[in-house]
Amino acid sequence: MNFQRKSLTDSQLRALYEALLRPRLIEEKMLVLLRQNKISKWFSGIGQEAIAVGVAEALEPDEFILPMHRNLGVFTSRKLPLDRLFAQWQGTLHGYTKGRDRSFHFGTKTHHIVGMISHLGPQNGVADGIALASVLKNEKKVTVVFNGDGGTSEGDFHEAVNVAAVWDLPVIFLIENNGYGLSTPSSEQFRCKSFTDKAIGYGIEGVQVDGNNILEVYTTVQELAASIREKPRPVLLECITFRMRGHEEASGTRYVPKTLMEEWAKKDPVENYEKFLLSQGILSAEEADSIKKKIKKEIETGLKVAFAETYPEPDTERELNDVYAPHTSVEIKPQSDKTSEKRFVDAIREGLWQSMERHPDLVLMGQDIAEYGGVFKITEGFVQRFGKARVRNTPLCESAILGAALGLSVKGMKAMVEMQFADFVSEGMTQIVNNLAKIHWRWGQHADVVVRMPTGAGTAAGPFHSQSNEAWFFHTPGLKIVYPSTPYDAKGLLCAAFEDPNPVMYFEHKLLYRSVREQVPDDYFTVPIGKARLVREGRDFSIITYGLGVHYALEILDGYPEVSADVLDLRSLLPWDKEAVEQTVRKTNRVLIVHEDTLTGGIGAEISAWITEHCFTSLDAPVLRVASLDTPVPFAPTLEANFLPKGRIRDAINKLLAF
Repeated sequence: MNFQRKSLTDSQLRALYEALLRPRLIEEKMLVLLRQNKISKWFSGIGQEAIAVGVAEALEPDEFILPMHRNLGVFTSRKLPLDRLFAQWQGTLHGYTKGRDRSFHFGTKTHHIVGMISHLGPQNGVADGIALASVLKNEKKVTVVFNGDGGTSEGDFHEAVNVAAVWDLPVIFLIENNGYGLSTPSSEQFRCKSFTDKAIGYGIEGVQVDGNNILEVYTTVQELAASIREKPRPVLLECITFRMRGHEEASGTRYVPKTLMEEWAKKDPVENYEKFLLSQGILSAEEADSIKKKIKKEIETGLKVAFAETYPEPDTERELNDVYAPHTSVEIKPQSDKTSEKRFVDAIREGLWQSMERHPDLVLMGQDIAEYGGVFKITEGFVQRFGKARVRNTPLCESAILGAALGLSVKGMKAMVEMQFADFVSEGMTQIVNNLAKIHWRWGQHADVVVRMPTGAGTAAGPFHSQSNEAWFFHTPGLKIVYPSTPYDAKGLLCAAFEDPNPVMYFEHKLLYRSVREQVPDDYFTVPIGKARLVREGRDFSIITYGLGVHYALEILDGYPEVSADVLDLRSLLPWDKEAVEQTVRKTNRVLIVHEDTLTGGIGAEISAWITEHCFTSLDAPVLRVASLDTPVPFAPTLEANFLPKGRIRDAINKLLAF
């Protein structure tokens, strides 16, 4: 192994040795504890330490790193307290996730680390967002995100690299090429001989280094980072290495040819660097032994603290409270009485515009939202007022952009992502339900992200531009969901969503854009999330609904003068207003739930179940539901009308009253 010290001093070389040795000695201890059944699982990075250590030591302490399972050296080089690190692996409260997540699935803003989730790839989009925030703040910082060679086959990797290339983001996409994705060899993962070849396809630089050579990794990253700080751009860095242990210890390495294992054993990054230092007289055998003893003592001290704590006692209130970032919703009233008639689409546009003025750190991202103004023209004129830095056209990369929104939040900014149509959100489900929704509960990082979702049928747009998919997210703790039915609520709820530091899915029905209008305050104001609105009062029964269902209910009741009914507009679906639901149920004793989404598994099913469980003694009839057919949304207007629930509401009312 050819070590080139370049301008590094003896002191720097010795410091790198200690940094390289620390994760190796921790790992060796963990493997002993694993055999003793004192820890439950271990993902070994033995043989790959030079990459994690070299990167972490080369960067400035306040530059973010997004590591993976085998990058213990990132955590130790960033000097996380060993007792907390060990407690994290044990699943105790002293760890970084309060026992809620495992191994390296956590982050710590104090140490500028954002941990991975198991899906391999979503961290790349988050890195884009962190880097974007650095550019917007003119910080001249670099972000490094780790990938395994197998993980580069994920769509998230491709999306994030493409976005970084288009936006000239200062990100080093690091690939640890260790020859295997778990047990699958590289020859069955991809056809390219080198990952640097892939860089060409994205129009970016590709650099390859010996990942087992600590000095080559360290100096290369140091030089790249210095260059990128001055000229922001992404670089793909391929580190050639080998994993000497199994994917995790239970997997073993029997699938690796013995000769290959022997060949790579000779390239051990720790042993070879130690030999180099000894041969150059930079380090003595006595000094090496002393450093090892010191680190082992640190390990034992940390383990003593970590092992003294048992698994956390379950605390249901604590678990529920930590799902969302703390936020006290204070209703903001308009400063004047001035109003004007606004269509639904105008109210959304005005709420978005005023939120951009109120929050200078808010960034809008979406397909065609800049000069074109979005397909529904909601952001028309925004570029001229707020600039392209804050109103950003995106490539067709829903997952990467949602990840970037989270990255902006990590850096203390706000983000809005517009799905061109709600149907397209399926391309970003992992980011929403596993990253945005869970990150605060996992390690206390909020996700200050609003996802705008143009939704709904009635425009003869067919099965891929008409879905009501709010129920996809209703089952996911950590998200908030709002679904306004009026221009007033459309503006107020959107403004409230930007006040809230939690991820909010904001559904806006396309059919309402230009078909409904009312007087709406011209000033900025909010409508509290989680509060329903009683649209109409009656005595005979209650209709509980939201979105277009509110207009269905009012229209049918207007043609039904012989009955009177409460019409409760939920407005917020997660959380939903249980108190308002209970009040209307106990008042009228009969309930009809209406929503545009399909019947089976719809939000109405949960509300019906809750009413039956909590208000059963107040019911004079079964809770009835009317929803769309359990089919995809058809294209032909006649078929679409039959699909939608409107035509079945009157029969349901008659059935309810006749019971």
